Amino acid sequence: MITPPDRTPLPREFFDRPVLEVAPDLLGRTLVRTTPDGPITVRLTEVEAYDGPNDPGSHAYRGRTARNEVMFGPPGHVYVYFTYGMWFCMNLVCGPEGRASAVLLRAGEVLEGAELARKRRLSARNDKELAKGPARLATALGVDRALDGTDACASSETPLRMLTGTPVASDQVLNGPRTGVAGDGGVHPWRFWIANDPTVSPYRAHVPRRRSS
Repeated sequence: MITPPDRTPLPREFFDRPVLEVAPDLLGRTLVRTTPDGPITVRLTEVEAYDGPNDPGSHAYRGRTARNEVMFGPPGHVYVYFTYGMWFCMNLVCGPEGRASAVLLRAGEVLEGAELARKRRLSARNDKELAKGPARLATALGVDRALDGTDACASSETPLRMLTGTPVASDQVLNGPRTGVAGDGGVHPWRFWIANDPTVSPYRAHVPRRRSS
């Protein structure tokens, strides 16, 4: 059986590059989530880069912890974190092992398994909203901390795999400030998305959270 080129797994070398090279190159690639009920395939349409020690917005800016251990490599693995006490988000680890950097998967188009995604995303008004935003994407795919550290480059069946997909032409890739990032990390134009794609999430500047009295 010959595997179509767009269904071949991305090699580890793809991720073993600077995060600002990997991030825009992930647009148009496909992520496959294997579940007991069947696969869900998502075409990535929006991502954000986080550059470890050079980036105040990165979880690894202040060094290695139990939470961010996966970010330090090897590349091509999945880093999953829990945020705001209610949502999971997923990233793909980049760069040389030992130097933490990762790409946050912000949005995508569900190509296969929409019926499974709909069961997890009951509030979605239409299929374009199933994975429109990082927490929605992770929810649609049923991703949680149990998948932290998954090898997305494995050629054999695994819960999460990145496939070659169809890369986007450079003139269709836009970039701008990252969404909801505070302080010095908020100035970096390290969010990348496909122009005019309806699954891309709206930009939102960081809004400080009020402390409850």
